[in-house]
Amino acid sequence: MTRRGAQEGSIYRRADGLWVGAVHLGYRDGKRRRKAVYGKTRREVQEQVTVTLRAVQQGLPVPTERQTVDQYLSAWLVTARTALRPRTHESYADTVRLHIIPTLGGEQLAKLSPGQVQALLDAKLAGGLSPRTVQYIHAILRRALGQAYRWGIVPRNVASVVTPPRVPRVEVRPFDPDQARAFLSAMRGDRLEALYTVAIAVGLRQGEALGLRWRDVDLEAGSLRVCHSLQRIEGKLQLVEPKTARSRRTVSLPGVVVTALREHRVRQLQEHLLAGSRWQVSDQVFTSTIGTPLDGVTVTHRFQDTLRRLGMPHQRFHDLRHACASLLLAQGVSPRVVMETLGHSQISVTMNVYSHVIPALQRDAADRMDALLSSSGRV
Repeated sequence: MTRRGAQEGSIYRRADGLWVGAVHLGYRDGKRRRKAVYGKTRREVQEQVTVTLRAVQQGLPVPTERQTVDQYLSAWLVTARTALRPRTHESYADTVRLHIIPTLGGEQLAKLSPGQVQALLDAKLAGGLSPRTVQYIHAILRRALGQAYRWGIVPRNVASVVTPPRVPRVEVRPFDPDQARAFLSAMRGDRLEALYTVAIAVGLRQGEALGLRWRDVDLEAGSLRVCHSLQRIEGKLQLVEPKTARSRRTVSLPGVVVTALREHRVRQLQEHLLAGSRWQVSDQVFTSTIGTPLDGVTVTHRFQDTLRRLGMPHQRFHDLRHACASLLLAQGVSPRVVMETLGHSQISVTMNVYSHVIPALQRDAADRMDALLSSSGRV
């Protein structure tokens, strides 16, 4: 099969007033191929000709008026697999299948309008989905149609002019110093004590903590390297690359973490002996009693059950990461150091997420300045 370069043919107006454009697609199997496009104006036809030529030049399927949103999104998800983290791709595919295709799947891609996209978002919100979920649906559709625009398949990204719902800002209420100390004290001797200590003291994401391997931990130097994240993908727990480039980092460990990890290693060796042949050999730091990886959902449920038993406020496991950041900032640690510790991509992320700590820091700074100037400038 051979295929030679495409080139524009003629654009003319028929007797009935309809404009027609002919695009020569080269030769295949010795036969000349041509595609005709139609429109009410010369400009409309010229745009379709340009889109068709771009698709051919980039090796993409030639767009047709009959191509549906379903067909395009299915093809886009295949090409997007290499650019997305596995869990993100799985989430995208589920969202497309459950929320976008049932409503817009049968629509022609070339004729999709902003009003149809807005109607989808409004219907999902009215149907009980949270603003954040609806915003996520919009983000996926905007990304997919943005790629279609860059490929020249559609003349514009209709999702980019649609307004998603506003997501209310949720106030973060992590452990304060007394609560953090009380919780870790209550966890003394618990088989997950070291996991909770790592989460609070160095702010690892849950997947990062559960993905830790002993080869990534240097107890003598008092440091650990974040190299992977443990995630459930297609029903299986797998080690994947960290969330961002900055997520791959080396973190210095406080003494309490080093002590907790040493004790945890001894406990894990004891569990290995008790499990005998049932033990699943791995290098994971945090495992079940038979050596298998810990599931994040199970860990979260156990954490929340423990909070209820202790009579402490409800928390997500991720709030232990928030506690770490808040405690560091409250001690006057530089936001830049907090950013590096948490693995944020930008310092603005750190300051936006933990803006609730800023007023207290400003008050403390004002008190310090007052103390300095009052003692030095008054008799």
